[in-house]
Amino acid sequence: MTATASGHSEEGATVATLRSEQEVDGVFACTRKERYTTRTGAPYLALELRDGTGAIAARAFREADALAGAFERGQLVRVRGRVARFRDQLQIDVQQIAPARGIDADPARFLPRAYRDLDELDGFLEHLAREVYDPPLRHLLECMLDDDELRAELRRAPCSVPGPRPAGGHHAYLGGLLEHTVAVATMALELCTLHPRLDRDLLVCAAIVHDIGKTREFSYGAEIARSEEGWLIGHIELGLRVIATHLPPALEDRRRLALEHCVILHHGSDGAPGQRFASAEALALYRLNALDAHVKGAFEHHPPAGSR
Repeated sequence: MTATASGHSEEGATVATLRSEQEVDGVFACTRKERYTTRTGAPYLALELRDGTGAIAARAFREADALAGAFERGQLVRVRGRVARFRDQLQIDVQQIAPARGIDADPARFLPRAYRDLDELDGFLEHLAREVYDPPLRHLLECMLDDDELRAELRRAPCSVPGPRPAGGHHAYLGGLLEHTVAVATMALELCTLHPRLDRDLLVCAAIVHDIGKTREFSYGAEIARSEEGWLIGHIELGLRVIATHLPPALEDRRRLALEHCVILHHGSDGAPGQRFASAEALALYRLNALDAHVKGAFEHHPPAGSR
């Protein structure tokens, strides 16, 4: 993005660094687009523009209808204008706006992402997979982690779409799935120390793969949205399909069913209406998944105590 008070080019400026009176010439995700009229009856556009650091309101008063026909909500757009202050909030007065092209149209640059280092999380995931010693289950994890396409999607996927609850959920940013998976599997490993009667290999393996269907649940543009598969099938069924394509021949039906049962029940009856927990491992995974989701969701949707 180019945005400076003096009008000179400044590479790397972001929403978070915009200041009043800066000239703007940059690429944003358009996450809101509404047409209104002023008191005099003139049309104008009310927009929300976003990048990886935040969002800012924008208004287009000149030739609003002509500009509106040039782009759609959900697109990445190149915007030229000037930052102004309105009612103590910054906004961009838009002069030109059109769909972004070429390298500027990469959505990953504009979506919220994990603050934690993904390479570090990847290393933790590999360590946790090595804590599974049952040969067929370990082979399953090795096959999945050796799948470069699946591994890349595991690093990219969130756990849910961003937004306020109930629509929004936890870990609603790129890399959120990897962060959540490592957290749940780490707690599973610790729980097995406290309760040694748990089938350690089954629980840790299930914790690593329980949300793997989320690698196919989302689509990425100006916003994170659910894919057609995500809407119509859901991540639990998608996860079972991903697991099925990586199953080693040596995995016995009994162990495969026990693993699938954990995956199906990791949301409790919400994921499998009317079905009951048939193992302590399935119950443990359900509770651990909910614990990490609820704690993370509380941090994302509510300010820390004493911050007000």
